[in-house]
Amino acid sequence: MNPAPAPHRHRAPRRARAALALVPLLGIGALTACGGPAASATKGAPVRVSLSAANGVKTVQAGDKLQVSASGGTLTQVVVTDPKGRRLPGGLGDGGRVWTSHEPTVPDTRYSVVAEARNARGGTNTVKESLTTAQADKLNKLVLSPGSQGATVGVAQPVSITFDFPVTDKAAVEKHLKVTTDNGTTGAWGWVKDWSGKDRVDWRPKEYWKPGTKVGLRAALNGVDSGGGRYFAKDYDLNFTIGASHVIKVDLDTKHLTFTENGKEVKDIPFSAGKPDQQHATWTGIFPLMAKEGTITMNSETVGLGDAYDRTVRDAMKLTSSGTYAHAAPWNAGKVGRTNDSSGCIGLTDADADWLYSKVRVGDPFEVTGSSERGRAAENNGLGDWMVDWPQWQKKSALPSSS
Repeated sequence: MNPAPAPHRHRAPRRARAALALVPLLGIGALTACGGPAASATKGAPVRVSLSAANGVKTVQAGDKLQVSASGGTLTQVVVTDPKGRRLPGGLGDGGRVWTSHEPTVPDTRYSVVAEARNARGGTNTVKESLTTAQADKLNKLVLSPGSQGATVGVAQPVSITFDFPVTDKAAVEKHLKVTTDNGTTGAWGWVKDWSGKDRVDWRPKEYWKPGTKVGLRAALNGVDSGGGRYFAKDYDLNFTIGASHVIKVDLDTKHLTFTENGKEVKDIPFSAGKPDQQHATWTGIFPLMAKEGTITMNSETVGLGDAYDRTVRDAMKLTSSGTYAHAAPWNAGKVGRTNDSSGCIGLTDADADWLYSKVRVGDPFEVTGSSERGRAAENNGLGDWMVDWPQWQKKSALPSSS
């Protein structure tokens, strides 16, 4: 008796695996990736796709440009986005076999990658992948001026950004900075070395601001390399309004200043400025008021004048980083309007200092003219952008043109 034939077993057809598989060529601690399902090629062999850095290194570090490569076919589309839906721009090259990002990847960011490819027989595939960049080892931070969100400031106030660490790629940083106004004010970015020695970039209008102008700054710096692999970790926004036009004209020769509001002279005030010598003379130039500091102690040793004075003064209005102020100087009251006999500051009577202090705001320009043995102050001694004429200021941009 013949044994019964073995039952015929129907094998389920093997389902082809994803033909388009993104193969992240990543190193430990650099990027992490997780794959998603991919559609099978409808015809022919699968197209293989891999990720790497554009410089050829297989370990993609934050700051590298991302490269997606295909073998056995070509890429038809690659879309890379961050968690906010912003695309990492890029383009196809080498006949469609390579896609390269136009901008570098940024630290501590999860990117979603969607790639489509076609093989020689017309088979198409789509795959979704994600990868996360590592946190940056080195960070850069900044300080904005004006420093208060929604502040009302004077007509000479620039948008000023001072960086904690050197900015060696100034163009890369500047192209991520944008100033907007509600009236199309013309202005430009310019780089200076702050009095403190730090890198600083200011946006100043061509002429004094028009009163009432609404100003906004968007510094989209999150993930931007300021140079040497030192990144910014956030974006910055600032909004402020320009107040009434206050201009304080300070004449060292007549020893009188005039306070004007919206072009009309409001008050004439006598003062005493610095002694007429190289060590004590008051600087000339245009000085946007940096700060209203109230009552402070002034010590001559902090500005290189030995032990000449150590006084507490009120109504302190800061004009330069080197220590020039307008302030109440009651000990010099008998000399105001008659002789310049201070250590470089603009000394006022108590009553006049109280009045001026109550009127001025940060950003109001003090226009100091007349004879001075020390001459014009350096442009970085305070917010001295107005020390430079407009054509020269435009040349301080790190970009071919700025607005």
